Amino acid sequence: MRIVLTEFARPRLFPREPRPNTIQDITAAEFERHLNEHAPMKVLEGYAPFCVLHVHRNWTSTRCLTIPITDTNRHLLRSGYEARNSSELPVLVRWFEGLEPPVADYLIPILYSSAQLAMEGSPVAADWGVVGCMYTSDPGEIPMAPITMMRNALGTGEGGSGVPLDAAAYRRSVAYWSVNANWR
Repeated sequence: MRIVLTEFARPRLFPREPRPNTIQDITAAEFERHLNEHAPMKVLEGYAPFCVLHVHRNWTSTRCLTIPITDTNRHLLRSGYEARNSSELPVLVRWFEGLEPPVADYLIPILYSSAQLAMEGSPVAADWGVVGCMYTSDPGEIPMAPITMMRNALGTGEGGSGVPLDAAAYRRSVAYWSVNANWR
């Protein structure tokens, strides 16, 4: 089985100008090589049959992706409209500024099958393509953000996967993201 970074994930996980909230200490090529040379600790089912999550112990200094919202840090939350790339419509997002989470214990790459990536117009020369990565303190999945679920339900024309909205999964996502936020 061969895994590669997708063109969608590469600039988000390994931007030209490094940011503290992305993968640290390694290059995109080193990340790919590690995923291909080291079996995951476990494999989790994704939100659709074409998606799997590979759980790896963090071998970098990458920090956790999210921080719990508390009364003492709520004033550091920011929001704005952003698109993940130039072909997508901007959506409302929020994040912390001025906080630094702990180093993550796990890196959990999110993999899509080559067939799904081809259907979305992003073919890869591999069995699986990395579309994102979670950095966590637990070896489990962080719920997909509600807006990502909605974008997926809109279809590939709007930057989604075409998977219909699952109301129960959406409610679990809202419960998580109501009390946690990303950071920058």
